[in-house]
Amino acid sequence: MSPNIRIAVRFLTAKKRSMVMCLSCIILGVGLFIVTQAITTGFQDHFIDTILGTDGAVRIKDQEQNTIQTIAAGSYGSGFTIEHKGGHRYVEGIDYPEELKQAIVAFGNVSGVSEILQGSNVTISSSFKNDTVQVFGINMADQMRVSNLGRQIVGGSVDRFEAVPAGALLGREMADRLQLSLGDTFLLIAEGNVQRFTVSAIYETGVEDVDRVRLYLKMEDARSLLRKPTGISYFQVNLKDRDRAEDDAQWMQDVIHYKVDPWQYREREWLGVFKLLRISSAITVSVFTVIAGLAMFNTLAMIVLEKTKDIAILRSMGYTREDISRIFIWQALIVLILGTVAGCLLGTAVTYGVHQVPLQIRSIFTLDRLPVTLSAWHYLEAISTAIVTVMLASLVPARRAARLEPGDIIRGTAQ
Repeated sequence: MSPNIRIAVRFLTAKKRSMVMCLSCIILGVGLFIVTQAITTGFQDHFIDTILGTDGAVRIKDQEQNTIQTIAAGSYGSGFTIEHKGGHRYVEGIDYPEELKQAIVAFGNVSGVSEILQGSNVTISSSFKNDTVQVFGINMADQMRVSNLGRQIVGGSVDRFEAVPAGALLGREMADRLQLSLGDTFLLIAEGNVQRFTVSAIYETGVEDVDRVRLYLKMEDARSLLRKPTGISYFQVNLKDRDRAEDDAQWMQDVIHYKVDPWQYREREWLGVFKLLRISSAITVSVFTVIAGLAMFNTLAMIVLEKTKDIAILRSMGYTREDISRIFIWQALIVLILGTVAGCLLGTAVTYGVHQVPLQIRSIFTLDRLPVTLSAWHYLEAISTAIVTVMLASLVPARRAARLEPGDIIRGTAQ
């Protein structure tokens, strides 16, 4: 151990209570930063996994068409006209899904494609009450390649859904509201067309807005109910690498000339909310780190005042200003290293602990325990915040100690 470090440790032990306070604030600041970031990121990842497992990474709908504007090239109505592209408009729906599906599958990052026929404002009528639902016509085999629908079934089964004539797959929230169970029948009414269906399976995604309004039918049953013998509403596409969705969506749109929405665009409001929560929680818990910096500044300043004679002796023994400055910097570094290591351990332990506690959440999400996601970035951000705060607070006392002159200390004129 170098002499500078040994002297720094001696100075630290002279202010045990103050240093313990600094150390405690650093530990709490780093630990709580990791915990809050792990929880907010966990909620975000759970939301993204649920949405991708329900709606896929990319949605392709509405054909893109160029609009043509005509400009008169003569005056007073004479001469000729010039046509030019005036922008884009989108034609709702997809008329020839088979041809387009082949083009979509050719993209390398695509892992699955499913045709969806959607019908909104459909009335469902049970013996208990009437309600409004959204009907989704699907081919179950394709749908399971682009979503977690098969794993989300909590009553009945995929085979039963496929086997039961006029079978329907309802969300748990919808089934509870209408008091429908497996095997019960109900009516669907779409633009005057009334048909009877049977509850063949019940699913639960964990997102209340989906489970309350979304009802799945086999594609042929949906076409009969909605009176749409051809075409579909949109394609639901799954990707091997979901983080490439935005780039792939732009590439697809340029090639196939259909509107392509990646999941980042569809869920931008929620993603913005989660980002705001992460930032606000980081700012809130960083108060502990700021307090640690202020405590460190106050402690080192007091050490400078109390150890002026010791500093004079060190300078007389040949210690330079840089040596004196390093002694005080080392004091801050020792506390900082101990605090960040203990804070990281505390953050990891608390994060693991809160994840193990059973917690029934039945609101926007359906959860049985608190979701957490630990990331190396959380530790890096927490440690960086502590380093910047504590080291900045230690610079002023260190520079002040380095400016002390032995002669001024002896005469009592040191500033």
